[in-house]
Amino acid sequence: MFTTGSHRLYAKLSTLHKTIRQRDGGRSTWNRMGWTLGLVLAIPVFGVSRQADGEITAEKVNLSIDDAVAFLRSRQHRDHGTWAPNARYPGGVTSLCTLALLNAGLTEEDPTVKAALRYLEDLGNPEMTYATALQTMVFCRANPKRFGFLIRRNVSWLESAQCKADSGRGGWSYGGQSNSPDNSNSQFALLALHEAEQSDVPVNQAVWQAAFEYWLRRQRNDGSWGYRAAPSNGSMTCAGLSSVYIASRHMTRGDAWMMDNQVRCCGVQQPDAALERGIAWLGRNFSIQRNPTGSGGASQRFFFYYLYGVERVGRLTGRRFLGRHDWYREGADHLVGRQDRLTNGWKGLTSDESKEEVATAMALLFLSKGRRPVVLAKLRSGEFGDWNRHRGDVPNLTRYVETQWQQELTWQVIDIRAATSEDLSETPVLYISGRDGLQLSLDQKEEIRKYITDGGFIFAEACCDGSGFDRDFRQLVADLFPDSPLELLPPEHPIWFAEKRIPVRYVRPLLGVEACCRTSIVYCPKDLGCYWEMARHRQTDLIPKVQNEVQAVLDIGANVLAYATNRKLREKLDATRPPGKEDPSLGLGRGSFYVPKLSHGGGSDDAPAALVNLLRWMREETGEPIAVERRLLSPSDPNLADYPIAFIHGRQAFRWTDEERVAIRSFVDNGGVIIGDAICASREFAGSFRAELAAIFPDQSLDNIPTDSPLFGDDFGGFELAEVQVRRPRKRATDDAPLEVRISKVAPKIEGLLTDDGRYGVLFSPLDLSCAWENHASFDCQGYVSEDAVRIGVNLLLYAMQQ
Repeated sequence: MFTTGSHRLYAKLSTLHKTIRQRDGGRSTWNRMGWTLGLVLAIPVFGVSRQADGEITAEKVNLSIDDAVAFLRSRQHRDHGTWAPNARYPGGVTSLCTLALLNAGLTEEDPTVKAALRYLEDLGNPEMTYATALQTMVFCRANPKRFGFLIRRNVSWLESAQCKADSGRGGWSYGGQSNSPDNSNSQFALLALHEAEQSDVPVNQAVWQAAFEYWLRRQRNDGSWGYRAAPSNGSMTCAGLSSVYIASRHMTRGDAWMMDNQVRCCGVQQPDAALERGIAWLGRNFSIQRNPTGSGGASQRFFFYYLYGVERVGRLTGRRFLGRHDWYREGADHLVGRQDRLTNGWKGLTSDESKEEVATAMALLFLSKGRRPVVLAKLRSGEFGDWNRHRGDVPNLTRYVETQWQQELTWQVIDIRAATSEDLSETPVLYISGRDGLQLSLDQKEEIRKYITDGGFIFAEACCDGSGFDRDFRQLVADLFPDSPLELLPPEHPIWFAEKRIPVRYVRPLLGVEACCRTSIVYCPKDLGCYWEMARHRQTDLIPKVQNEVQAVLDIGANVLAYATNRKLREKLDATRPPGKEDPSLGLGRGSFYVPKLSHGGGSDDAPAALVNLLRWMREETGEPIAVERRLLSPSDPNLADYPIAFIHGRQAFRWTDEERVAIRSFVDNGGVIIGDAICASREFAGSFRAELAAIFPDQSLDNIPTDSPLFGDDFGGFELAEVQVRRPRKRATDDAPLEVRISKVAPKIEGLLTDDGRYGVLFSPLDLSCAWENHASFDCQGYVSEDAVRIGVNLLLYAMQQ
């Protein structure tokens, strides 16, 4: 990345190189020029991964979606609001296109959607499975209250159309009851019934049971499915997987249930054997270019239908990977590359998919539904069992938070046995649950520690009075953060009212760990997931006492997620790439550039990854040997003189000794620069720091640096910083109002201490930089947004390097 005017700056700095000051006190020689030249040409931007020109990004996907929406708009028959009418499936293609547009972000008030809804509302029940199912999904998506009567009408028809004969019991055919159901129609019927249940329209339990048994009977020995007796393929295996998942989650009592008006948790589970076998088949035969047929075969037939099924399987089961394949990233990359640049649509080979409207609608469904941001992930620590006692907990909590935030979200499962730092970084919150224990290797513990220090958040519970898990989780916390014990969160902690205030009678004990810049670990030793599991029931199915407790525990979960994320989630494909692991070939030995931190008694290492992250991003972008190891030095350490720059931050009051004050004075007088900030705008730390500088430099003062200073421009190879964004907690209108953060645009505020030779020897931000560099964004942390914090940090370092 080139900053504005970087070529001009390169020439200017080359001239400056001849006159740049060197310092030689018998200990070291500094030449800051090398660092400056490299950084001028490659300033990092926080939150944006380095990507090759051809690599798929959220921006490319969003543009592709916009183009596809425009294509479907252009193909609608304006006079009656339809697309490509098909006499066999009245309203089928129109429903499919409308469903795609609604998932792409259009609302029922959009003129294109409004015309289609008017047509579908007047059409009546098509009495064909495909068309009725798609019409139902459109009504549920557009406005389930407005179309409630029509949804119930269609549900009744689908229930009656389910095959009752033994040979095909539980399936659906093309229209009405038939003894010859097929897997494709059966899939769409279940999708519609699932959406109806999600919209509070009840479905007969016998329908789910019969459908579940139907799909189990149709599964083949290798885990796959086909269309009736046809060979297995990817599209039908996806149909089987999503149908088994949906039916199994709607029938029976689940992993938590009511007995004698009491909630019972941790039921005896049967492994999801059919799901696991089917996913294993899909992983072995996965293709993103064709519809796989098994044994290495593949076909272009029903390709877009297959991709629509892949998205559904991945999203419903929380899988980021199918086999070794990141299904959304690979699928989005393929679809964006295959989109017709003239029409902005897609076209397949089979009879239905040769209609561009059909192929485009399915491609649009894949891209738009699959891009939903991840709000949390559940840690998987084994094949089956203790980590997943309540299988509906995280899906139900995610669905509830969607309604609260009015934002579509998704969740994932992360297998700690194979997870990397990059995998963990995909989720802002990692949920860990168990009853019997939590056994992790040293490497796995280190990955979790790094995840937290890179900005991650742990939310854990011991379910079903799990003393084994309680013991192991407490030990994990002690191993990861020995200086930060689990402590009960006080009533004034933001987590108790971040989203909704929790009634006292339903409060659960929440313990937290202050790690890095915020409470980064929250642990509940009592059941949460059990009550999230109960949210699968309609409210009318539960007695009021249980309704209220389920609601309160959902609100506890929503509060934790709001606190952990500030309701700001990254685009799925542009999730922040965590800084890489240490490379022993860089940042070590002679010629390496180090920035140590100054120790003090006010929390000198409370944000341990902040400076490390800033330097690491710079190193990765420039390739220069910038050392990223943490070096915490006392001001009186004789080795301090070997460094051109020192860093300081904290959030409590402190005092230096007379010896340390003398050392600080000597460091600055001899050409060194101190850069610092108050963590989360701590007034205690800022006051102590200013008092210490006043004692050390009685003839100088720490004053605001003028906004027209070269420090805030690109004169030193940095960024133009005339205006930056600052996060400040917004005052709550009422006690029940959710916590919010106000972001305002202001001129950067940096204080500087001018030395006798006219340079700034101290640069200090009273607003937070460190927590932003650690990618934390808690409600009560006042400071710069992450992107601007990095830009400010870069400018401060570049200025200091050239003094």
